[in-house]
Amino acid sequence: MQKKKPIIALMYDFDRTLSPKDMQEFSFIPDLGIQDPDTFWDEADKLAKDHKMSGINAYMYLMLTKACEKDICMKYQNFVDLGKDVELFSGVDTWFERINNFAEKKGAIVEHYIISSGLKEIIQGTAIAHHFKEIFASSYVYDTDGIAVWPALCVDYTGKTQFLFRISKGILDINDSTVNDYMHDDEKRIPFHNMIYLGDGFSDIPCMKLVTENGGKSIVVYKPDTNMDTAKELINDNRADFMSSADYSKGTRLETLVHNIIDSMIASDKLYKAHDVSVKRASDKVEN
Repeated sequence: MQKKKPIIALMYDFDRTLSPKDMQEFSFIPDLGIQDPDTFWDEADKLAKDHKMSGINAYMYLMLTKACEKDICMKYQNFVDLGKDVELFSGVDTWFERINNFAEKKGAIVEHYIISSGLKEIIQGTAIAHHFKEIFASSYVYDTDGIAVWPALCVDYTGKTQFLFRISKGILDINDSTVNDYMHDDEKRIPFHNMIYLGDGFSDIPCMKLVTENGGKSIVVYKPDTNMDTAKELINDNRADFMSSADYSKGTRLETLVHNIIDSMIASDKLYKAHDVSVKRASDKVEN
């Protein structure tokens, strides 16, 4: 009987993790005639505070109202087109195939997921969208004319954690409530100890902590040639396991780090399976 290959999930935030700045700052905000992106984000923050809104709801609402002020009705394709202008960190364009090939040679399967508070529609328009098994991110509802009118999903920093459980259990449909049903660890499609989470800051803490506390690994990345204050803080506070420059190029520290983690997870997976066999033998469930 052929042994089942372990599946390892690489899960990424998007803004400032795979891309050097917030996705709205590449073309959406400049197209509004706003020179300084902070002007937009400050207005979104004020909107959230004044109306006791989620910060995610606030920026999604503000995007639509600002577009309307310019007589732009934002449709799905408008958002997707914005994704074409999104820049990526060095090496990201070839990262996924390199990691997949490395894992395959070692006898494992890697799946890539996005868990982001950014916009799913914009991410879907990027050159790397096809590499992800699923993109969990904020998105809009569209009316009969195809115009965005209301948030369909708002993914805030605590809400991100639900997607870890969905990935683990293989229940990716966000409307499937069976994700709350009990599932024994050895039944989970991707156990937490086979998870790697990459993020850049404080909004990633809940996911990083949950992954780490359950045997997985978390990596905080920082923009090359900038200060590492946030990354240092997350490491010092035991929020993340590792820190690295967000350079995804071949042979970099980040690639080597992920290779080593994958090697470790493949070895650990064998031990977890051996442990399960021992437990079953101890329970007289197997004869040999």
